[in-house]
Parts: sequence; structure tokens; C-alpha cells
Amino acid sequence: MFNFLGKATLSFFNYLGDLAMLVAEICISIRSSQPRWRQVWKQIAEIGARSQVVVCVTGAFTGAVLAAQTLFQFKLFRLETMGGSLVGVAMLRELGPTITGLMLAGRVGSAMAAEIGTMKVTEQIDALRSMAVHPVDFLVTPRMIAMIVSIPLLIAQSAALGIIASYIVGVGIFQVESAYWNYNVALYLDLSDISIAMIKGLAFGMLIVIISCDRGLKASNGAVGVGRGTTEAMVFSALAILVVNFFLTLLMQIIFPAQVFSS
Repeated sequence: MFNFLGKATLSFFNYLGDLAMLVAEICISIRSSQPRWRQVWKQIAEIGARSQVVVCVTGAFTGAVLAAQTLFQFKLFRLETMGGSLVGVAMLRELGPTITGLMLAGRVGSAMAAEIGTMKVTEQIDALRSMAVHPVDFLVTPRMIAMIVSIPLLIAQSAALGIIASYIVGVGIFQVESAYWNYNVALYLDLSDISIAMIKGLAFGMLIVIISCDRGLKASNGAVGVGRGTTEAMVFSALAILVVNFFLTLLMQIIFPAQVFSS
């Protein structure tokens, strides 16, 4: 038992070391080499534009179901007008960044690992090295830049559609007075909530790129290894997002304390 735990702990720290080395290579690449803008724009289209539908649908229905469940309970205490502010804060501080990150981990992270892993097992990465092209410069850095550009916009869309959907549910279905709903949303939402959403989004986006590209670069054993790396990229990215989100939530609460709700 202790032998197994020791090996698992050692493997975990070795994995963290691999990720740290990849982060260092990305930083060196961004600082010392010219970005490959053609690859960056291609990845922005892949990460940002092609993820909009899934992110927007997920955000809208998350906001709608959260509003419905909130109003079912608030109606018992005659606090229906507070539903919009609660959903708005939840979408910006928690659900918007987290749901968007999880969707991107499944859609974009797995695609990154599969593409880079296929290049690895078919020796295309070795071919890049033979042409004096560093794989991190060509494959990883453009994805990192594209993710940093794309994920704040995706989170903004997700949160905005969630808030709009909650308004439709609250005002249209539960017959809450729209003036009170809008007043409470404007009262309890401020720039600190948007700042938290953007900070979390950037952290989650970087985690997705680092973990997924690492799994792709470490792929081996042909198609089986690519499939395993793709699965690990998605699972590891999702777990990392959930774990890091907890610690970021505690930290952000200290930096940007939430407002006290009152009727």
C-alpha cells in the first residue's frame, strides 16, 4: 500500500515537473521568437469561433435552469426579485468560467492532444526539428496565444446569455416584475465580478493548453497512445479546472469580496 502511494506521489510530481518545463519553454518562446501569426489566427478560429455554439448553448441553459431552481425556492420566501442578481453573480464568478472551461477541455483540449499526438507518432514533430523548427514555437505557443485571446470572449458570451436566459425565465415564466429584476441585477453586479470571470478564464485556458499539448507531445505507441493521450488530456484538464477553481474562489473572495444580499 505505502509502496503504491509512494510511486503515485512520485509520478504526480514528475508530471508536475514536465508541465513546469513546458511552461518554461512557452515563456521562452513568447519572449525570444516572433509569433507565428498564421498559426495563431488559425487556432483562434478553431478555439474561439468554432466553440461559440456549444459555449453559448451551455451558458444559456445553465442560466435558465439556475434561475428556475432559484425562483422555485425564493418564491417560498417572496424573494423572487433577487433571482436575477443571484444568477448574475453565479454566472460571472463561478458557472460562466467553469462551464466554459469544461466545454473547452472536452472540445478543444482533446483536439489539441489528438492533433499533436498524431504528429508525434507519425514523426512529423521530428521532421519539424530536422528543419530547425522548435515544436513548442510551432505547435504550442500559437495555441496558447489563441486561447488567451479567445477564452475571455467565450466566457463573456456564456455569462451574458446565461443572464439573458435567466431574465426570460424569471420575467416570462415566473412573472417577476422586470423593473425590480433589472434593478437588483444592476445593484449587485459590478466590475469585480467581471474581473473574477476573466482571471479564472485565463487560468483555465492556460491549464487546458499546457495539459493537452503535454499529453500530445508525450504520445507514443501509435493510435492506442494517441487515444490514451486524448482521453488523459480531457480528464486531466477537467480535474485541474475544478481543483484550481476552488483555490481561485477562495483567493478571489479575499481580493474581491462578494456583496451582502438584502431584500
